[in-house]
Amino acid sequence: MIKRILPWPLTSLFLLAMWLLLNQTLSPGHLLLGAVLAIAVPLWTGSLRPVRARLRRPGTALRLFGIVVLDSIKSNIDVARIILGSRQRRDNSGFIRLPLALRDPHGLTTLAIILTAIPGTVCVELTDDSSSLIIHVLDLNDEQYWIDTIKTRYEQPLMEIFE
Repeated sequence: MIKRILPWPLTSLFLLAMWLLLNQTLSPGHLLLGAVLAIAVPLWTGSLRPVRARLRRPGTALRLFGIVVLDSIKSNIDVARIILGSRQRRDNSGFIRLPLALRDPHGLTTLAIILTAIPGTVCVELTDDSSSLIIHVLDLNDEQYWIDTIKTRYEQPLMEIFE
């Protein structure tokens, strides 16, 4: 019964807190209106939410988070070298098509976010059949190197986490 009224309790709690913060009051009227909205909005928008994500390996998720943080730091340094370096290296950018084994929508979204968040790469497009990502790489010396790196460092752990 509670699950039907409050299917996403954390979302509802967040909405109530944001309502009260934005209105800068704890008056009974705003508490009541905020509570009604915090319950109603998730119920109204529930059909728009994708299937709930299930984290199968939290340890792998933590390890992946560490890898992404370290890769981001390294990529920031590499991008700075490219920008400040020779003209020849700056003309090395290009697009690659990354074939995907990952099928989970949460995993695909996470992969796109990771690739966009790491300097030097941008996820441009997921193909209509979700079989590959089009990625722009700032320093594209070896396409296969990028494919192998992304598949082993990011896609494989995401498959362990979500599939």
